[in-house]
Amino acid sequence: MSFNSILTNWYQANKRDLPWRKSKKPYNIWLSEIILQQTQVKQGLPYYEAFISNFPTLKDLANASENEVLKIWQGLGYYSRARNLHFSAKYINDHLEGVFPKNYKELLQLKGVGDYTASAIASICYEESIAAVDGNVYRVLGRYFGIDTPINSTHGIKQFKTLATSLLPVSNLGDYNQAVMEFGARQCKPQSPVCTECPLNKNCQAYATGSVKFLPVKLKKNKVKKKYFNFIVISLKGNKTYLEQRTKKGIWQQLYQFPMIETEKPIDLEGLLAHSDAQSVIPESYDELLLFNEIDIVHKLSHQELHIKFWILKTSIQMKKAIKWSDIKYYPVPIVLERFINNFQN
Repeated sequence: MSFNSILTNWYQANKRDLPWRKSKKPYNIWLSEIILQQTQVKQGLPYYEAFISNFPTLKDLANASENEVLKIWQGLGYYSRARNLHFSAKYINDHLEGVFPKNYKELLQLKGVGDYTASAIASICYEESIAAVDGNVYRVLGRYFGIDTPINSTHGIKQFKTLATSLLPVSNLGDYNQAVMEFGARQCKPQSPVCTECPLNKNCQAYATGSVKFLPVKLKKNKVKKKYFNFIVISLKGNKTYLEQRTKKGIWQQLYQFPMIETEKPIDLEGLLAHSDAQSVIPESYDELLLFNEIDIVHKLSHQELHIKFWILKTSIQMKKAIKWSDIKYYPVPIVLERFINNFQN
């Protein structure tokens, strides 16, 4: 039995019952693929269900406000995915008359859709003969064929795409692509793969040579950068506070936050007040300014490690655009701020 036949048979017997697999509607598949970028199925599933519940059709998503979209996405991270999702929904609705792109090349024109996502949608929804290569596929192919080319190198990306393409069956393209990905997620796992019960183990090069734990090979990333964020939580009369929107490119773009001073190292109250940004962030007149958390809250991202302090500033001054604490729930905020808000108010 061929490589693709073994995997397709395994998939039919072992695939998870996931809501986006109940149909081949491109909107549902696209939504699931965007959510599952950089996100495991267990974490992404409730977000998919929330999106389908709030925006059952592409038109519903296109007509939503960006704040509504970001609020539902809150906590999932990599917020550019949500902004790109919303942008593409509006583009399809307004410029393509609501008709979803129907092939790989057209799908690539959507913001936030790259080679893998376009390949997955094209094969699953339209049976286009194109290989979808994600981290799971890299792992299955790397181990089975004993390939030690780094998967995040230019040569490696081309090599694996070419190999994956050569293995495509003549029919059931969507099922096959999903089979390889599912196999990598559940059988040929990153840690503790189930090799002794693997239907591919007779011809698996990594299993034969004892190199399973070393494959696939990935070049090391740059060192994670530490940053120090000091959020000034302004407590106003009338049970109000103040939020600002992050409009610059970078993490948490378009999300809301308390006014913030970023420093190069940990800072105390004296250093905070002496900082060059203090004048624009901290009101001239206040009653009290106290540190909420003595120990930094460490929030780890893929390329950054944030060390966070929350400073509570009480003042009786009036501030334009102040909001009620009870209204914060309507604003999309980073998950680390949501946790603070819940803790602070309880």
